[in-house]
Amino acid sequence: MQKTTPLKSGVALFCGVWFDAYKSNLLLALWKLNPARGGEIDMLHDMPVSELSELREKPGEVPFVIATFEVEGEASSISEQTGYKIDEGFVFSVTRYYSGKRLYEYISGQPDLIETTDSSGEESDEKPDLIELPVCLAKELPKFVYYSNYGNLSSKIYLPYAVKWLNGESVVGITIREDQVRTLRVLFDFVNLDPKEILELGADPKPKQNARPNEGITEADIKKSQDNKEKRSILLQSASAKLTRQFKEWWKQGEYAFRLEADGEYFSILVSDNLRADEVDLELRSTGLQWFLSFYLIFLVESQEENKNAIILLDEEGLTLHPMAQKDLANFFNELAKNNQIINTTHSPFIVDTTSIDRCRVVYSNGNGKTVASSNLRENAGPLNTKSIYAVHAALGLSVSDMLLQGSKNVVIEGVSDQFYLNGIKIFLIREGLIKPETDIMFIPSGGVKGVSGVISIVGGKNNEIPVTIVDSDNIGKNAAKNLRAGIYKDSPKSVIEIENITKKEGAEIEDLIPFNIFEKAIDKMFSQVEDEVFADGYNEEKPIVPQIEEFASRNGIILETGAWKVNLAKYAKNRLIKIGKDSIDKKYIDMWKALFKLF
Repeated sequence: MQKTTPLKSGVALFCGVWFDAYKSNLLLALWKLNPARGGEIDMLHDMPVSELSELREKPGEVPFVIATFEVEGEASSISEQTGYKIDEGFVFSVTRYYSGKRLYEYISGQPDLIETTDSSGEESDEKPDLIELPVCLAKELPKFVYYSNYGNLSSKIYLPYAVKWLNGESVVGITIREDQVRTLRVLFDFVNLDPKEILELGADPKPKQNARPNEGITEADIKKSQDNKEKRSILLQSASAKLTRQFKEWWKQGEYAFRLEADGEYFSILVSDNLRADEVDLELRSTGLQWFLSFYLIFLVESQEENKNAIILLDEEGLTLHPMAQKDLANFFNELAKNNQIINTTHSPFIVDTTSIDRCRVVYSNGNGKTVASSNLRENAGPLNTKSIYAVHAALGLSVSDMLLQGSKNVVIEGVSDQFYLNGIKIFLIREGLIKPETDIMFIPSGGVKGVSGVISIVGGKNNEIPVTIVDSDNIGKNAAKNLRAGIYKDSPKSVIEIENITKKEGAEIEDLIPFNIFEKAIDKMFSQVEDEVFADGYNEEKPIVPQIEEFASRNGIILETGAWKVNLAKYAKNRLIKIGKDSIDKKYIDMWKALFKLF
């Protein structure tokens, strides 16, 4: 891989071209870093062919994958177990070599030992039972689970064979794939049914072995068989109701009802819906429905068991689904991500969640055979990522079209950073019950102040309404505001909002809408190489923050990547805003935000 790319909790999405292997290579490398199962490194296939002859003799010296982790929520537990003072935000890296060994390094620096004292306050000679820090970090390191193939459920299952397959036995003359057995297993687990029990409960009464010639099936045998079959029927009805009820929460492309039926030694899955009341076998329905049901069952069952707290890696999932069903799948991922971090790859714009575009990374080759995963979503970022970035831009185009058709409130802004900040503020205000917009508020980036006029002509074209526009109050922004009011906004000058009129801070930019404590930690990371001074010590809240950051960087010889540093800061701030409550925000900023949103 060409460079590192940060991933936050939730759903991270790698977008690329359908036929390339770069996205899959990233997932496979992560999986083999710390696999929940399998994941052995194969030097012949995992090592670059161009370097195989030179490096194959020293697998213990060549890194296969390096990943960096930040401790969140486990710092006190790690400190107690190791005796080292570990703070939240402690950063360490894990390197796995081709030999399989792992190396732990402390990016945040070697932590200090915690001094132990006795009841008198003197340093104690007694040391509690502690474990080595690398051992503890290895224990806390999340497992990675890789998914790429699912066996679609069969609508007719021969129970005697199913029992054997689920017990790891084979059936002579019949070949079944492991992924099909896996799907079969999770179906019965999900509905709390034992296929062996279902088979036995459906057995017809038979004469006892070694019975006398005149001794046939008794009335008691018949009654027992009837009771067993009634029990089986009730169990199947209950399981059918559970499957129908829970599946309905996620599949929005029609209301489906499932009926699990057992006839003798055969188990069947029948489906009907609100448009077609006649029941048919699952296999006669769309492949999309079959896939989603199989995936749904596998994911829910395994995430609650062996995948607990694991990071799930999904490779091009759901591509056989209808575009609207792919949107349902994206929502499904968001819900599942509350318990498991998810990293997914796709080339479909319908899998891209445009409300969290900051989670997207474009994946492409740098031209030298190395993989690049970048958060730079600009179309003109380079010719090599044009195809990979298409899915993201197509998703944004579809989202804008949907919003316009649905009559949302459109606000034109300068760039992507503004979108992150304003969406974060919007989510915060709505969640805290501080605003209740009648329609959704859509923040549309124009690619800079020069692009504002062009975007306005498109956005306002549907109903001839001029949208609200927000511009910074630096020199470029002020000139843009002046020109807009003299031109297209001549009859509605108040629809051009300058940031300094909201913050009451001359020369303010979008970053000045955010309290310093929200992104203080991110700024510290930007300047982690500076040892002699801390940015916060010289920060002046009465002045715009962007010039202060740029001046601090220049003074300390730090080169800020043009545009990118602002976007990264905005992403961090948005992620903080959607997690914190009112108590963490100075009231003057909340009042400022409410005043701004009243203008839309």
